[in-house]
Amino acid sequence: MMTVAFDGRMGASGDMILGALLAAGADPDVLEPIATAIDVAFATDRTVVQGIESTDVTVRSTTADRHDHDHDHGHHNDHDHDHDHDHGHHNHAEGHGPHRSYPEVVSIVEGMELPASVTDRALAAFRLLGEAESAVHGTDLEETHFHEVGADDAIADVTGAALLLDDLGAEDIVVGPLSVGDGEVDTSHGTYPVPPPAVAEILGRSSLSWRGGPVAAELVTPTGAAILGAVGTGVEVLPPMVTTGVGYGAGTKRFPNRPNVLRAFVGTRTGTLGREPIRVLETTVDDVTPEVLGHLQTALREVGAVDVSIAPMTMKKARPGHHVRVIVHPADEARVARRLAAETGTLGVRSSPTSHRWIADRTIETVTIAINGTEYDGDVKVATDEDGTVLDRSAEFDDAARIAQATGLPVRTVLERLEDAAETR
Repeated sequence: MMTVAFDGRMGASGDMILGALLAAGADPDVLEPIATAIDVAFATDRTVVQGIESTDVTVRSTTADRHDHDHDHGHHNDHDHDHDHDHGHHNHAEGHGPHRSYPEVVSIVEGMELPASVTDRALAAFRLLGEAESAVHGTDLEETHFHEVGADDAIADVTGAALLLDDLGAEDIVVGPLSVGDGEVDTSHGTYPVPPPAVAEILGRSSLSWRGGPVAAELVTPTGAAILGAVGTGVEVLPPMVTTGVGYGAGTKRFPNRPNVLRAFVGTRTGTLGREPIRVLETTVDDVTPEVLGHLQTALREVGAVDVSIAPMTMKKARPGHHVRVIVHPADEARVARRLAAETGTLGVRSSPTSHRWIADRTIETVTIAINGTEYDGDVKVATDEDGTVLDRSAEFDDAARIAQATGLPVRTVLERLEDAAETR
């Protein structure tokens, strides 16, 4: 399983994420659908930051009048910021384009016809970003127009990151503690401490861990936080890896003795189980028929549920009811919650802050056993850790039942013989 690990000791922005992934080996050609859809161009350059060769990415408008802007980092393109940018001046698409609403952004992303997994990751980031902005301003997500969500550069950064992660084959994305900076930031609404409200809200809604410093500046943009918070899992220490690529994405500002870069490692974990980001959805119902509950497993899996469990319980006023618990990937959370509500009629679905689950790699081996001179084939599921150490072998029950019916042996005996054959092999 391919892992991408981000080291954000100097923060993160959308441009820095793109630069780090490109420098780590992602193909820039996969960004073409974005350039076609919203009339932007990705300009990439190599630059040296405090002695480290890094990739600098600028999103340029290809249709509007060019205005001199800084990068997304150093900083920022938050909807209510009014910063003095003191390093680098580019014809950047920052803030360019209509300040679209969240539904309009969703429509644009879906219209790009990207791979489903890419679209899911991008929309998960936009959802996190939009919900954070909505919470800060006390507005409704579906109706409020957002600067940060709607600007062309934010769309380019978010969808671009999703495309580059897909190109790298990233299935496991982890993020070390993000340094958010320190001090205060001037906005159109007044002076706020770092991290500013939108970033603070995103950090609180994700599994990302963060810390202040190491410089008196704002280091994490809303776009950068939303991308990493939606697609990655926060960890206190980056995992042991066999690294196949390392890349550095350049930020805009320069600080004495501190390279302002985001580092990305690409490779595979060693000596552990796989780490898979998940969310847990829960609801309780007391008026759903057994037939509907029985169908719920299939209905929720159709829209992306990883696992569904239903348990009887006693509800208020001693009514019998059921507790429904669903494990989902972050990108599928909203879609599965919507289907859960539609199928059961529940008035609310809770989302628990679970950040990940540990999973073994699983493969299917077909083995052959001989019974009374006749050979029978059956599948055995083999679970291993990241180093290939076998943790468990489990024969497929349906195959064992078929062989048991044909031979007259107990199913338990056939299960054992299939698993023994897999171990011997």
